[in-house]
Amino acid sequence: MGTAEFSESALASLLDDRSRYLRKLIITALEGGGRGHIGSSMSPIDAIRVLYDEILNVRPNDPQWPDRDRFILSKGHGCLALYAVLADLGFFSADELTRFCRKGSFLGGHPEKGKVPGVEASTGALGHGLSIGVGMALAARIRDLNHRVVVMMGDGEINEGSVWEAAMSASKYGLNNLTVMVDYNKIQSYGFTDQVQPLEPLADKWRAFGFEVVEVNGHDLADLRATLKSLPFASDRPSAIICHTIKGKGIPYAENDPAWHHKSHLSDDQIEDLYDCLGGR
Repeated sequence: MGTAEFSESALASLLDDRSRYLRKLIITALEGGGRGHIGSSMSPIDAIRVLYDEILNVRPNDPQWPDRDRFILSKGHGCLALYAVLADLGFFSADELTRFCRKGSFLGGHPEKGKVPGVEASTGALGHGLSIGVGMALAARIRDLNHRVVVMMGDGEINEGSVWEAAMSASKYGLNNLTVMVDYNKIQSYGFTDQVQPLEPLADKWRAFGFEVVEVNGHDLADLRATLKSLPFASDRPSAIICHTIKGKGIPYAENDPAWHHKSHLSDDQIEDLYDCLGGR
């Protein structure tokens, strides 16, 4: 299966009430901080939502519960998506979103372990999340623990060589408790991936590195749910899920526009317009 099956029209699924609400929480944080990676947060939030709502075994009232599953957002600049989900589930008060990136807030422009409840790794220096995840998955095996590790990466991020070094290690050790998710929105910080550094055939690359691979519509909740509930895809190797997404999903004029990778100094009118795209405050 290739990218043709996941064209823009195929990804143009309608957002349900919860997906719109979570996106509004992203706008709340963007308004509070005056800046943020809005496009980069709108593309993975549906996958993160399904993970936390239905797949990951976690306890919001006990974020350090030893038997919890681990989720690492390696593309740390997309942290507004993770913050929105964690706040909504009660890891911390949703009021904290209004202080995003403000003095005294624990919510920074990249997630920090030890500061943000529910964050498993400090990320944002791209290319390191999978290495951390491999270490966690291997440690779980050595200790005979049953929790799973899920690492979400950006498509631009996987230009980093450290990603593929980690992938080789995951394959070597047959880490079936490890899942890689790629937010394949096909835009990185300064342009389209096929212009900056072409990635295709992306699924075949992961297969060549020893992963069992499935491609999904990253905005189709049923597709995400069915795929994630079938993990692990193989008993003797790690799994990879390529989530075909739209950068800026939910904000029509921001969708597939590299200019919306990050925004700052948005006016009050622009903030209200963002809310209006999602049905209003």
